Amino acid sequence: MGSAAAWQLAKRGQRIIGIDAYAPPHIHGSHCGETRITRKAIGEGEAYVPLVLRAYDLWREIEEATGESLLEVTGGLWISSEKRQSEVHVANFFDTTVSAARRFGIAHELLDAEAIRRRFPVFNVRDDEHAYFEPEAGFLRPEACVRAQLELAVRAGATVRFGERVQRIAQQGDAVRVFTDRGEYEAGQVVLSAGAGAVELLPAAVSRLLTVTRQVLYWFEAKGHEELPVWIWELQDRRHGIYGFPSLGGLTKLSTESYSREIPAAEMYASLVAPHVNGVGERCVKTMTCLYTATPDFHFLIDRHPAMDGVLVASPCSGHGFKHSAAIGEALAQWVAEGRPKLDLSPFSLARFANVVPA
Repeated sequence: MGSAAAWQLAKRGQRIIGIDAYAPPHIHGSHCGETRITRKAIGEGEAYVPLVLRAYDLWREIEEATGESLLEVTGGLWISSEKRQSEVHVANFFDTTVSAARRFGIAHELLDAEAIRRRFPVFNVRDDEHAYFEPEAGFLRPEACVRAQLELAVRAGATVRFGERVQRIAQQGDAVRVFTDRGEYEAGQVVLSAGAGAVELLPAAVSRLLTVTRQVLYWFEAKGHEELPVWIWELQDRRHGIYGFPSLGGLTKLSTESYSREIPAAEMYASLVAPHVNGVGERCVKTMTCLYTATPDFHFLIDRHPAMDGVLVASPCSGHGFKHSAAIGEALAQWVAEGRPKLDLSPFSLARFANVVPA
């Protein structure tokens, strides 16, 4: 969100300073891991669809401007059933995905178990499982996306300061002051998009709503996965769903979402991979962790700071935000530079937590 907002603000002629405790792209936040699924019909809610549709256009614009390869369209397969014991992010993910595809005219197919086996034999689906296939889904290269937008921001005149940690933000009158471990800055407006780091910079009434977990990503050797779509599977007999990517360089990236503990690679393979996905070797070549910072309802938080109207908060994104980030950066820039975003961000406001966050 930060790199996207920096570029979008700088291209609008705003004087911008971007500050990060590390040197993005890096492994200390929520964007690391080589790939992120992107999809047009959003099962977390139809309010997200205009964001991701705009993001698709912006990723291509950024590719053209920088020469980076950011968005790979592979198709996307989401498997589910009435007997699912796991769900992706929110209840009714699968049904909401189908509804969103129909409402917004997004190309898709619905497959029964026989069709899944015929077209994607690596998946050991049961007879009562079914799938949604979206041909325009795919994956983003998150580190490249961050790097490209920062490059464009600097080209447009932004200043970036890395290895500098924000310690406190305060507002007096119309001036917002940002205090870091290296100095102080004064601005007319601040965009706070610090992911898990936002917990320390937000008022207690807001930060206590947020939960930070470490999510493990796994890379296994694989055969026959080169031409797969990206995929998500709400399993019947496990509390955890699984998701994965086509293999790149002989390795396939797989993961799950666990909010109680980090699952060891051997357990991940034996319990969640081997019984369900063919062609994956037992040896885990590497792992990586990224941070999920989630709200209680698993939706985004994008709103004015409850006590400082010069601060826009754009965190957290509850583990499913990267696909939307280019469009959210643009919307934040419009909010700052033009007074309001063109896309509707009201579903992500603090107002939905009015009973716990004082005005």
